[in-house]
Amino acid sequence: MSSRKEFLSKIGSGAAALTLGTFFNPQNTKHVLAELSKFDGSPTELATNESFWYRVQQAFTVDRSLINLNNGGVSPSPSFVQEAMKKHLDFSNQAPVYNMWRILEPRREGVRQQLARMLGVDSEEIALTRNASESLQICQLGMDLQPGDEVLTSTHDYPRMINTFKQRERREGIVLKQFDLPVPAEDENEIVDLFERNIGPKTKMILMCHIVNLTGQILPVKKVVTLARKKGIPVLVDGAHAFAHFQFTHDDLDCDYYTTSLHKWLFAPHGTGLLYVKKDKIDDLWPLMAAHENQDDDIRKFEEIGTHPAANYLAIGEAVTFHEGIGSERKEARLKYLNDLWIDELIDDPKVTLHTSRNPSFACGIATVEVKGKDPSELSSSLWKKHNIIVTPIKHHQFNGIRVTPNVYTTTEEIARFTDAMKQEVFDA
Repeated sequence: MSSRKEFLSKIGSGAAALTLGTFFNPQNTKHVLAELSKFDGSPTELATNESFWYRVQQAFTVDRSLINLNNGGVSPSPSFVQEAMKKHLDFSNQAPVYNMWRILEPRREGVRQQLARMLGVDSEEIALTRNASESLQICQLGMDLQPGDEVLTSTHDYPRMINTFKQRERREGIVLKQFDLPVPAEDENEIVDLFERNIGPKTKMILMCHIVNLTGQILPVKKVVTLARKKGIPVLVDGAHAFAHFQFTHDDLDCDYYTTSLHKWLFAPHGTGLLYVKKDKIDDLWPLMAAHENQDDDIRKFEEIGTHPAANYLAIGEAVTFHEGIGSERKEARLKYLNDLWIDELIDDPKVTLHTSRNPSFACGIATVEVKGKDPSELSSSLWKKHNIIVTPIKHHQFNGIRVTPNVYTTTEEIARFTDAMKQEVFDA
């Protein structure tokens, strides 16, 4: 294995300098996007340009005394997203019934339009929610099912969503059917065939991930949607980890229902999400909280949750602007590059097993790695206690490991420190 010195040389001589202090400088924040626009080069070329990413890193106020490699759970927001939210919250509290309800609340329509353009859909098909779980449960609980009807999903789907179907099993007598996915999966047709073989005469709904939270596996959504549509089966797409993570639009998916959290890869305020429902499907989908019948075909019926803050949702607009300033393809290339850095250093050790594809068509900024002889929870705890590194332990009946999710504010020096720590853990295994 290469030494730490060789590794730092590999990622660039300026890498170590990038970790000195906190990158946030209030005087520079407003200039970040202008600075980014000065850089030329392809996404692949810019993925390794530390000067470009140093300017991105300046937008964040993260604590550099630790290394956060669990950005898949929830990501920090850039300083100007935080500032926008605080500004709107302060204004709301001057006179909430007027400022929040009559002035700020109508402005969420502009945010709705921004998100619709980003996904490539009509703004009348976008609802603003609190997270992907809420968006998914609107769909999971909002479709009429009869006792004996089957819903189909994999064992790799998010536990909360599986529990949602299990509650319908207990309460209404529906049937949840699940199947395993290959780990990793690098044949789209094999995935589609698994769905097809598990569809039965009573299948009334399919839930699938766009990208699996456990392994970072990207699934062939469009092919499964095409298959299911021929059989008259709706497909709910869990895009919690996909939106603003890698480049795609709705045309790449062609689904009728899409859900995501905006506080992950978009860096929007915590507690913000999105639900897409195709226009002609809105009327038949019940909202989680009751809405008036005159809203039956209005996407806003899914936003009827009672009193809620306007500030969180308006600040989404700043997050979209920041994302577009970075560039979706450049962001995708950087996330792949950061994962490749640590994977390249560890993958040849016989004690190390990667449960994520290295093919960029099937993975991006999420990877799960197993160290033989190390329990994932114990490894995660050791990385934190010894090195102040945060990762996510993953335990599944098919595999175990730790999930590693760097982000655009992660420095190459931090990746080197993580690699050093992992080598110690592998040596001790």
